Amino acid sequence: MQTEIIAHRGASKYAPENTMHAFTKALEMQADAIETDVHLTKDNIPVLMHDERINRTSNGRGYIRDFTYEQLLQFDVGSWFAPKFADAKIITLDEFLSWIKQTNMRAHIELKNNKVDYDAIETIVYQHIKNHSMQERSTVSSFNFESIQRFQQMTESITLAYLTSNITKTKRQAFEKHPTNALHIKQTLLRKRLIRCSKQKNIPLRVFTINKISQMMRCYDLRIKGIFTDVPDVAVEARCNWMTRKD
Repeated sequence: MQTEIIAHRGASKYAPENTMHAFTKALEMQADAIETDVHLTKDNIPVLMHDERINRTSNGRGYIRDFTYEQLLQFDVGSWFAPKFADAKIITLDEFLSWIKQTNMRAHIELKNNKVDYDAIETIVYQHIKNHSMQERSTVSSFNFESIQRFQQMTESITLAYLTSNITKTKRQAFEKHPTNALHIKQTLLRKRLIRCSKQKNIPLRVFTINKISQMMRCYDLRIKGIFTDVPDVAVEARCNWMTRKD
């Protein structure tokens, strides 16, 4: 099994995250998949941005949920990274799916509803994926376990993953009672016991965020299902070197 290389918010080391600049760069760098983050606007349009507020990655201020999509288009979401990206605008999930469908990459879509639990975000995102016939090439994830459970009730054709940066007894019990198709974990949680358990239960592990070559090589050695990385070019080269070494 070859470990999947997933461009985290696109090739976010080289271009402003969650923009077409970052996505096209990830394609150029031969990433296997792209991870992106979805929020809902005031008029229920799913848009791509990591934070609940636009403050960090735009020239505006405020919560995404308080703007319509047309209002969000007035903001520049690229200059914070570098002046040459001043043309970058917030994009919709629909635009992203239309684009990625034309490539060979998979889509990893994170519902950003662990802090703002957007009403019906699961139904809206599912409908968009279905409209683009991307069910077989999409993975939907969230830190909100109840959201993943709601998504499970709608479809069995889309891979679902629970995201976590820590594993408590309560989380473990909930996951054992309602297992998802995959588990996405912070790299500090990558322990032999968890790896062994995931293999026994046939639940693939993907790990975030892996930017160091030593961490990449460890994941390749452990045959981890996938890694999320800001530097997909480094990960691709490291995987090629790992495969050569194994041969």
